[in-house]
Amino acid sequence: MKNEPLAYRMSPRTLDEFVGQLHIVGEKKLLRRMIEADNLHSIIFFGPPGTGKTALARIIANMTKSAFVSLNAVTCGIADIKQIVADTKNLFLNPSGRTVLFLDEIHRFNKAQQDSLLPHIENGTIVLIGATTENPYFEVNKSLLSRSTVFMLNPLTKEDIYTILKNALNDKERGYGNYDIEISEETLKRLASSSSGDARIALNALELAVLTTKCDKSGKTVITNQVLKECMQNNAIRFDKDGEDHYDNISAFIKSMRGSSPDGALFYLGKALIAGEDINFLARRIVICAAEDVGLANPNALVVAQSAAEAVRMIGMPEASLILAEAAVYVAVSAKSNSCYAGISAVFDDLKNIETGETPMWLRNAPVAEMKQHGYSVGYKYAHDYEGNYVEQQYLPDIIKDKIYYKPTDNGEEGKLTEWMKKRKQS
Repeated sequence: MKNEPLAYRMSPRTLDEFVGQLHIVGEKKLLRRMIEADNLHSIIFFGPPGTGKTALARIIANMTKSAFVSLNAVTCGIADIKQIVADTKNLFLNPSGRTVLFLDEIHRFNKAQQDSLLPHIENGTIVLIGATTENPYFEVNKSLLSRSTVFMLNPLTKEDIYTILKNALNDKERGYGNYDIEISEETLKRLASSSSGDARIALNALELAVLTTKCDKSGKTVITNQVLKECMQNNAIRFDKDGEDHYDNISAFIKSMRGSSPDGALFYLGKALIAGEDINFLARRIVICAAEDVGLANPNALVVAQSAAEAVRMIGMPEASLILAEAAVYVAVSAKSNSCYAGISAVFDDLKNIETGETPMWLRNAPVAEMKQHGYSVGYKYAHDYEGNYVEQQYLPDIIKDKIYYKPTDNGEEGKLTEWMKKRKQS
Protein backbone atom coordinates (compact mmCIF):
# COMPACT_ATOMS: atom_id res chain seq x y z
CA MET A 1 0.00 0.00 0.00
CA LYS A 2 2.90 2.36 0.66
CA ASN A 3 3.74 2.27 -3.05
CA GLU A 4 0.25 3.40 -4.01
CA PRO A 5 -0.48 7.14 -4.36
CA LEU A 6 -2.16 8.79 -1.40
CA ALA A 7 -5.22 9.64 -3.53
CA TYR A 8 -5.68 5.94 -4.30
CA ARG A 9 -5.07 4.80 -0.71
CA MET A 10 -7.57 7.29 0.69
CA SER A 11 -10.33 6.25 -1.69
CA PRO A 12 -13.47 5.73 0.45
CA ARG A 13 -14.42 2.13 1.18
CA THR A 14 -18.01 2.76 2.26
CA LEU A 15 -20.70 5.36 1.68
CA ASP A 16 -20.09 6.67 5.20
CA GLU A 17 -16.48 7.47 4.24
CA PHE A 18 -17.54 9.15 0.99
CA VAL A 19 -17.34 12.95 1.10
CA GLY A 20 -19.51 15.24 -1.02
CA GLN A 21 -22.18 14.68 -3.69
CA LEU A 22 -24.97 14.61 -1.12
CA HIS A 23 -27.49 15.29 -3.87
CA ILE A 24 -27.03 11.68 -5.04
CA VAL A 25 -25.60 9.77 -2.04
CA GLY A 26 -27.23 11.61 0.84
CA GLU A 27 -29.76 9.88 3.09
CA LYS A 28 -32.72 8.50 1.12
CA LYS A 29 -31.25 9.64 -2.22
CA LEU A 30 -31.68 7.34 -5.20
CA LEU A 31 -28.08 6.20 -5.67
CA ARG A 32 -27.59 5.49 -1.99
CA ARG A 33 -30.79 3.41 -1.97
CA MET A 34 -29.61 1.42 -5.01
CA ILE A 35 -26.17 0.71 -3.53
CA GLU A 36 -27.34 -0.20 -0.02
CA ALA A 37 -30.03 -2.50 -1.39
CA ASP A 38 -27.59 -4.02 -3.91
CA ASN A 39 -30.33 -3.42 -6.45
CA LEU A 40 -28.35 -1.67 -9.12
CA HIS A 41 -29.54 -0.71 -12.56
CA SER A 42 -27.19 0.57 -15.23
CA ILE A 43 -25.89 4.02 -14.35
CA ILE A 44 -23.55 6.61 -15.81
CA PHE A 45 -21.49 8.95 -13.63
CA PHE A 46 -20.82 12.25 -15.33
CA GLY A 47 -18.60 14.95 -13.84
CA PRO A 48 -15.15 16.58 -13.76
CA PRO A 49 -12.04 14.71 -12.60
CA GLY A 50 -11.50 14.10 -8.90
CA THR A 51 -15.14 14.29 -7.86
CA GLY A 52 -15.71 10.67 -6.86
CA LYS A 53 -16.80 8.70 -9.94
CA THR A 54 -14.23 5.93 -9.56
CA ALA A 55 -14.57 6.04 -5.77
CA LEU A 56 -18.28 5.31 -6.02
CA ALA A 57 -17.54 2.40 -8.34
CA ARG A 58 -15.12 0.95 -5.77
CA ILE A 59 -17.73 1.30 -3.03
CA ILE A 60 -20.19 -0.59 -5.21
CA ALA A 61 -17.54 -3.25 -5.81
CA ASN A 62 -17.12 -3.67 -2.06
CA MET A 63 -20.85 -3.91 -1.38
CA THR A 64 -22.33 -5.88 -4.28
CA LYS A 65 -22.80 -9.64 -4.17
CA SER A 66 -22.49 -9.82 -7.95
CA ALA A 67 -19.23 -10.28 -9.81
CA PHE A 68 -17.48 -6.96 -10.39
CA VAL A 69 -15.21 -6.17 -13.34
CA SER A 70 -13.41 -2.89 -13.97
CA LEU A 71 -12.29 -1.84 -17.46
CA ASN A 72 -11.02 1.32 -19.10
CA ALA A 73 -12.56 2.12 -22.48
CA VAL A 74 -9.17 3.31 -23.76
CA THR A 75 -7.58 -0.14 -23.49
CA CYS A 76 -10.46 -2.57 -24.06
CA GLY A 77 -12.88 -3.47 -26.82
CA ILE A 78 -15.74 -5.73 -27.92
CA ALA A 79 -13.67 -8.87 -27.34
CA ASP A 80 -13.35 -7.99 -23.65
CA ILE A 81 -17.12 -7.48 -23.41
CA LYS A 82 -17.74 -10.89 -25.00
CA GLN A 83 -15.36 -12.54 -22.53
CA ILE A 84 -17.11 -10.92 -19.55
CA VAL A 85 -20.49 -12.10 -20.86
CA ALA A 86 -19.17 -15.63 -21.34
CA ASP A 87 -17.74 -15.72 -17.81
CA THR A 88 -20.99 -14.34 -16.41
CA LYS A 89 -23.03 -17.09 -18.04
CA ASN A 90 -20.69 -19.72 -16.58
CA LEU A 91 -22.46 -20.47 -13.29
CA PHE A 92 -19.38 -22.22 -11.91
CA LEU A 93 -17.43 -18.96 -12.22
CA ASN A 94 -20.36 -16.68 -11.41
CA PRO A 95 -23.27 -18.28 -9.53
CA SER A 96 -25.21 -14.99 -9.49
CA GLY A 97 -25.38 -14.91 -13.29
CA ARG A 98 -24.82 -11.18 -13.20
CA THR A 99 -21.75 -8.94 -13.51
CA VAL A 100 -21.40 -5.33 -12.52
CA LEU A 101 -19.13 -3.78 -15.16
CA PHE A 102 -17.38 -0.51 -14.35
CA LEU A 103 -16.36 1.08 -17.64
CA ASP A 104 -14.20 4.15 -17.06
CA GLU A 105 -14.04 6.82 -19.78
CA ILE A 106 -17.04 5.29 -21.52
CA HIS A 107 -17.09 8.16 -24.00
CA ARG A 108 -13.98 6.59 -25.57
CA PHE A 109 -16.08 3.67 -26.82
CA ASN A 110 -17.28 4.17 -30.40
CA LYS A 111 -20.89 3.55 -31.45
CA ALA A 112 -20.33 -0.11 -32.34
CA GLN A 113 -18.60 -0.81 -29.05
CA GLN A 114 -21.37 0.91 -27.07
CA ASP A 115 -24.01 -1.00 -29.04
CA SER A 116 -22.31 -4.29 -28.14
CA LEU A 117 -23.35 -3.70 -24.51
CA LEU A 118 -27.06 -3.21 -25.25
CA PRO A 119 -28.39 -6.81 -25.42
CA HIS A 120 -26.52 -7.82 -22.27
CA ILE A 121 -27.78 -4.79 -20.35
CA GLU A 122 -31.27 -5.48 -21.69
CA ASN A 123 -31.39 -9.05 -20.38
CA GLY A 124 -29.68 -8.20 -17.09
CA THR A 125 -26.45 -10.12 -17.68
CA ILE A 126 -24.46 -6.91 -17.26
CA VAL A 127 -25.15 -3.97 -14.98
CA LEU A 128 -23.17 -1.10 -16.45
CA ILE A 129 -21.51 1.62 -14.41
CA GLY A 130 -20.10 4.09 -16.89
CA ALA A 131 -17.89 7.02 -15.90
CA THR A 132 -17.06 10.01 -18.06
CA THR A 133 -15.79 13.56 -17.82
CA GLU A 134 -17.63 14.39 -21.04
CA ASN A 135 -21.31 15.18 -21.38
CA PRO A 136 -22.97 11.76 -21.91
CA TYR A 137 -25.87 13.35 -23.76
CA PHE A 138 -23.39 14.16 -26.52
CA GLU A 139 -20.93 11.28 -26.21
CA VAL A 140 -23.07 8.22 -25.33
CA ASN A 141 -25.56 6.55 -27.66
CA LYS A 142 -29.19 7.44 -26.99
CA SER A 143 -30.12 3.74 -26.85
CA LEU A 144 -27.58 3.21 -24.07
CA LEU A 145 -28.69 6.36 -22.25
CA SER A 146 -32.30 5.23 -22.33
CA ARG A 147 -31.30 2.09 -20.41
CA SER A 148 -29.24 3.99 -17.83
CA THR A 149 -29.70 6.52 -15.06
CA VAL A 150 -27.34 9.49 -15.40
CA PHE A 151 -25.92 10.92 -12.18
CA MET A 152 -24.14 14.26 -12.47
CA LEU A 153 -21.30 14.81 -9.99
CA ASN A 154 -20.39 18.40 -9.13
CA PRO A 155 -16.93 19.79 -8.36
CA LEU A 156 -16.26 19.25 -4.67
CA THR A 157 -16.61 22.26 -2.41
CA LYS A 158 -13.56 23.58 -0.58
CA GLU A 159 -15.19 22.30 2.62
CA ASP A 160 -15.41 18.80 1.10
CA ILE A 161 -11.75 18.84 0.07
CA TYR A 162 -10.72 20.21 3.46
CA THR A 163 -12.48 17.25 5.09
CA ILE A 164 -10.72 14.82 2.73
CA LEU A 165 -7.33 16.37 3.52
CA LYS A 166 -7.97 16.18 7.27
CA ASN A 167 -8.94 12.52 6.90
CA ALA A 168 -5.67 11.84 5.07
CA LEU A 169 -3.64 13.55 7.78
CA ASN A 170 -5.40 11.67 10.58
CA ASP A 171 -5.72 8.19 9.06
CA LYS A 172 -3.05 5.94 10.60
CA GLU A 173 -3.65 3.02 8.26
CA ARG A 174 -3.78 4.66 4.84
CA GLY A 175 -2.73 8.25 5.41
CA TYR A 176 -0.27 10.20 7.55
CA GLY A 177 -1.74 9.63 11.00
CA ASN A 178 1.56 8.12 12.19
CA TYR A 179 3.62 11.03 10.85
CA ASP A 180 4.53 14.09 12.91
CA ILE A 181 3.20 16.72 10.48
CA GLU A 182 2.57 20.35 11.29
CA ILE A 183 0.29 22.25 8.94
CA SER A 184 -1.88 25.20 9.91
CA GLU A 185 -5.62 25.33 9.34
CA GLU A 186 -5.14 28.39 7.13
CA THR A 187 -2.63 26.53 4.93
CA LEU A 188 -4.86 23.48 4.68
CA LYS A 189 -7.86 25.62 3.71
CA ARG A 190 -5.78 27.43 1.11
CA LEU A 191 -4.85 24.09 -0.44
CA ALA A 192 -8.50 23.05 -0.45
CA SER A 193 -9.59 26.25 -2.19
CA SER A 194 -6.77 26.02 -4.76
CA SER A 195 -7.73 22.60 -6.09
CA SER A 196 -10.68 23.58 -8.33
CA GLY A 197 -12.98 21.02 -6.75
CA ASP A 198 -10.62 18.11 -7.55
CA ALA A 199 -9.75 15.96 -4.51
CA ARG A 200 -7.03 14.13 -6.44
CA ILE A 201 -5.14 17.37 -7.09
CA ALA A 202 -5.31 18.30 -3.40
CA LEU A 203 -4.16 14.89 -2.18
CA ASN A 204 -1.34 14.71 -4.72
CA ALA A 205 -0.09 18.12 -3.60
CA LEU A 206 -0.24 17.11 0.05
CA GLU A 207 1.60 13.86 -0.67
CA LEU A 208 4.34 15.64 -2.61
CA ALA A 209 4.71 18.20 0.17
CA VAL A 210 5.06 15.52 2.85
CA LEU A 211 7.49 13.34 0.90
CA THR A 212 9.76 16.17 -0.23
CA THR A 213 9.92 18.24 2.95
CA LYS A 214 12.80 17.43 5.30
CA CYS A 215 12.04 17.04 8.98
CA ASP A 216 13.27 19.72 11.34
CA LYS A 217 15.60 19.01 14.26
CA SER A 218 12.70 17.76 16.39
CA GLY A 219 11.66 15.26 13.68
CA LYS A 220 8.59 17.25 12.66
CA THR A 221 7.54 17.82 9.04
CA VAL A 222 6.39 21.43 8.72
CA ILE A 223 4.19 22.17 5.70
CA THR A 224 3.92 25.90 4.99
CA ASN A 225 2.09 27.95 2.37
CA GLN A 226 5.34 28.28 0.45
CA VAL A 227 5.90 24.51 0.43
CA LEU A 228 2.40 23.88 -0.96
CA LYS A 229 2.82 26.66 -3.51
CA GLU A 230 5.95 24.93 -4.81
CA CYS A 231 4.15 21.57 -4.88
CA MET A 232 1.16 22.94 -6.87
CA GLN A 233 2.91 25.74 -8.78
CA ASN A 234 -0.31 27.63 -9.56
CA ASN A 235 -3.95 27.20 -8.68
CA ALA A 236 -5.37 24.22 -10.53
CA ILE A 237 -7.60 25.37 -13.37
CA ARG A 238 -10.24 22.88 -14.41
CA PHE A 239 -10.53 23.40 -18.15
CA ASP A 240 -10.53 21.03 -21.10
CA LYS A 241 -10.36 23.13 -24.23
CA ASP A 242 -11.58 20.20 -26.34
CA GLY A 243 -14.42 19.12 -24.05
CA GLU A 244 -17.34 20.25 -21.93
CA ASP A 245 -15.38 23.03 -20.20
CA HIS A 246 -14.74 24.68 -23.55
CA TYR A 247 -18.44 24.97 -24.31
CA ASP A 248 -19.43 25.97 -20.78
CA ASN A 249 -16.79 28.68 -20.57
CA ILE A 250 -17.46 30.19 -23.98
CA SER A 251 -21.18 30.17 -23.22
CA ALA A 252 -20.53 32.07 -19.99
CA PHE A 253 -18.23 34.49 -21.84
CA ILE A 254 -20.87 35.30 -24.45
CA LYS A 255 -23.66 35.59 -21.90
CA SER A 256 -21.53 37.93 -19.78
CA MET A 257 -20.98 40.26 -22.74
CA ARG A 258 -24.66 40.05 -23.65
CA GLY A 259 -25.65 40.71 -20.05
CA SER A 260 -23.44 43.84 -19.86
CA SER A 261 -21.07 42.35 -17.27
CA PRO A 262 -17.51 43.49 -18.06
CA ASP A 263 -16.22 41.61 -15.00
CA GLY A 264 -17.77 38.33 -16.14
CA ALA A 265 -16.51 38.88 -19.68
CA LEU A 266 -12.95 39.48 -18.47
CA PHE A 267 -13.02 36.49 -16.11
CA TYR A 268 -14.17 33.94 -18.68
CA LEU A 269 -11.90 35.46 -21.32
CA GLY A 270 -8.94 35.14 -18.96
CA LYS A 271 -9.85 31.56 -18.09
CA ALA A 272 -10.00 30.67 -21.78
CA LEU A 273 -6.66 32.35 -22.52
CA ILE A 274 -4.83 30.62 -19.65
CA ALA A 275 -6.25 27.29 -20.82
CA GLY A 276 -4.86 27.89 -24.31
CA GLU A 277 -8.03 28.64 -26.28
CA ASP A 278 -7.52 29.73 -29.88
CA ILE A 279 -7.33 33.55 -29.80
CA ASN A 280 -8.91 33.79 -33.25
CA PHE A 281 -11.87 31.75 -32.02
CA LEU A 282 -12.31 34.14 -29.10
CA ALA A 283 -12.07 37.15 -31.42
CA ARG A 284 -14.76 35.69 -33.68
CA ARG A 285 -17.10 35.25 -30.72
CA ILE A 286 -16.66 38.91 -29.78
CA VAL A 287 -17.40 39.98 -33.36
CA ILE A 288 -20.54 37.84 -33.42
CA CYS A 289 -21.70 39.22 -30.08
CA ALA A 290 -21.15 42.78 -31.33
CA ALA A 291 -23.43 42.12 -34.28
CA GLU A 292 -26.00 39.90 -32.58
CA ASP A 293 -26.41 41.49 -29.17
CA VAL A 294 -25.16 45.08 -29.48
CA GLY A 295 -26.34 45.66 -33.00
CA LEU A 296 -27.48 49.12 -33.95
CA ALA A 297 -27.66 50.27 -30.34
CA ASN A 298 -23.93 50.90 -30.83
CA PRO A 299 -22.80 50.18 -34.40
CA ASN A 300 -19.25 51.12 -33.45
CA ALA A 301 -18.99 47.91 -31.37
CA LEU A 302 -18.78 45.85 -34.56
CA VAL A 303 -16.01 48.13 -35.83
CA VAL A 304 -14.06 47.74 -32.58
CA ALA A 305 -14.57 43.97 -32.55
CA GLN A 306 -13.52 43.56 -36.17
CA SER A 307 -10.45 45.76 -35.62
CA ALA A 308 -9.56 43.64 -32.59
CA ALA A 309 -9.91 40.42 -34.60
CA GLU A 310 -7.54 41.76 -37.24
CA ALA A 311 -5.05 43.00 -34.62
CA VAL A 312 -5.10 39.63 -32.85
CA ARG A 313 -4.19 37.85 -36.09
CA MET A 314 -1.35 40.32 -36.67
CA ILE A 315 0.14 40.40 -33.16
CA GLY A 316 -0.55 37.09 -31.44
CA MET A 317 -0.06 36.22 -27.77
CA PRO A 318 0.62 37.41 -25.15
CA GLU A 319 -0.24 40.95 -26.23
CA ALA A 320 -3.39 39.74 -27.99
CA SER A 321 -4.93 39.25 -24.55
CA LEU A 322 -5.01 43.05 -24.10
CA ILE A 323 -6.72 43.53 -27.44
CA LEU A 324 -9.31 40.87 -26.73
CA ALA A 325 -9.93 42.30 -23.26
CA GLU A 326 -10.53 45.80 -24.66
CA ALA A 327 -12.95 44.54 -27.29
CA ALA A 328 -14.81 42.26 -24.86
CA VAL A 329 -15.26 45.04 -22.31
CA TYR A 330 -16.39 47.49 -25.00
CA VAL A 331 -19.02 45.04 -26.22
CA ALA A 332 -20.10 44.29 -22.65
CA VAL A 333 -20.62 47.93 -21.66
CA SER A 334 -22.33 48.92 -24.91
CA ALA A 335 -26.09 49.47 -25.13
CA LYS A 336 -27.78 46.35 -26.43
CA SER A 337 -30.26 45.59 -29.19
CA ASN A 338 -30.90 42.30 -30.96
CA SER A 339 -33.41 43.84 -33.38
CA CYS A 340 -31.33 42.97 -36.45
CA TYR A 341 -30.80 39.41 -35.22
CA ALA A 342 -34.51 39.03 -34.48
CA GLY A 343 -35.41 40.54 -37.83
CA ILE A 344 -33.25 38.30 -39.99
CA SER A 345 -34.29 35.26 -37.91
CA ALA A 346 -37.95 36.09 -38.59
CA VAL A 347 -37.18 36.37 -42.30
CA PHE A 348 -35.46 32.98 -42.33
CA ASP A 349 -38.41 31.48 -40.45
CA ASP A 350 -40.93 32.83 -42.96
CA LEU A 351 -38.88 31.75 -45.97
CA LYS A 352 -38.77 28.21 -44.62
CA ASN A 353 -42.36 27.91 -43.45
CA ILE A 354 -44.79 30.15 -45.35
CA GLU A 355 -45.53 31.32 -48.88
CA THR A 356 -43.72 34.65 -49.33
CA GLY A 357 -44.71 35.52 -52.89
CA GLU A 358 -42.72 37.13 -55.69
CA THR A 359 -40.57 40.25 -55.82
CA PRO A 360 -42.77 43.20 -56.88
CA MET A 361 -42.34 44.10 -60.53
CA TRP A 362 -41.41 47.73 -59.80
CA LEU A 363 -38.45 46.59 -57.70
CA ARG A 364 -37.06 44.25 -60.31
CA ASN A 365 -34.02 45.12 -62.38
CA ALA A 366 -34.42 46.10 -66.04
CA PRO A 367 -30.93 46.15 -67.57
CA VAL A 368 -32.45 45.75 -71.05
CA ALA A 369 -34.97 48.38 -72.15
CA GLU A 370 -37.30 45.81 -73.66
CA MET A 371 -37.84 44.26 -70.22
CA LYS A 372 -39.89 47.28 -69.20
CA GLN A 373 -42.49 46.17 -71.75
CA HIS A 374 -43.12 43.27 -69.41
CA GLY A 375 -43.40 45.50 -66.35
CA TYR A 376 -39.87 45.21 -64.99
CA SER A 377 -38.95 48.33 -62.94
CA VAL A 378 -42.11 50.13 -64.10
CA GLY A 379 -43.51 52.39 -61.38
CA TYR A 380 -40.42 52.42 -59.22
CA LYS A 381 -40.05 55.58 -57.17
CA TYR A 382 -36.45 56.76 -56.78
CA ALA A 383 -36.19 57.94 -53.15
CA HIS A 384 -33.71 60.74 -53.87
CA ASP A 385 -36.20 62.45 -56.15
CA TYR A 386 -38.42 63.18 -53.18
CA GLU A 387 -38.21 65.56 -50.23
CA GLY A 388 -36.16 64.16 -47.38
CA ASN A 389 -34.95 61.41 -49.67
CA TYR A 390 -37.95 59.32 -48.73
CA VAL A 391 -41.11 58.22 -50.46
CA GLU A 392 -43.76 55.77 -49.32
CA GLN A 393 -43.57 52.65 -51.44
CA GLN A 394 -44.29 48.93 -51.12
CA TYR A 395 -41.13 46.88 -50.92
CA LEU A 396 -42.27 43.47 -49.72
CA PRO A 397 -44.13 40.96 -51.92
CA ASP A 398 -47.93 41.41 -51.97
CA ILE A 399 -48.61 38.33 -49.86
CA ILE A 400 -46.51 39.64 -46.95
CA LYS A 401 -46.68 43.38 -47.64
CA ASP A 402 -47.71 44.22 -44.06
CA LYS A 403 -44.99 42.19 -42.35
CA ILE A 404 -42.65 44.07 -40.01
CA TYR A 405 -39.30 42.40 -39.52
CA TYR A 406 -37.19 45.21 -38.11
CA LYS A 407 -38.49 46.42 -34.75
CA PRO A 408 -35.99 48.94 -33.39
CA THR A 409 -35.52 49.58 -29.70
CA ASP A 410 -34.97 52.87 -27.90
CA ASN A 411 -31.54 51.75 -26.69
CA GLY A 412 -28.40 53.75 -27.43
CA GLU A 413 -27.88 54.91 -30.98
CA GLU A 414 -30.81 52.84 -32.18
CA GLY A 415 -33.08 55.24 -30.33
CA LYS A 416 -32.23 57.84 -32.96
CA LEU A 417 -33.27 55.41 -35.69
CA THR A 418 -36.52 54.74 -33.88
CA GLU A 419 -37.22 58.46 -33.69
CA TRP A 420 -36.42 58.92 -37.39
CA MET A 421 -38.74 56.07 -38.37
CA LYS A 422 -41.56 57.58 -36.31
CA LYS A 423 -41.13 60.95 -38.04
CA ARG A 424 -40.99 59.25 -41.43
CA LYS A 425 -44.37 57.61 -40.83
CA GLN A 426 -45.88 60.91 -39.77
CA SER A 427 -44.72 62.73 -42.88
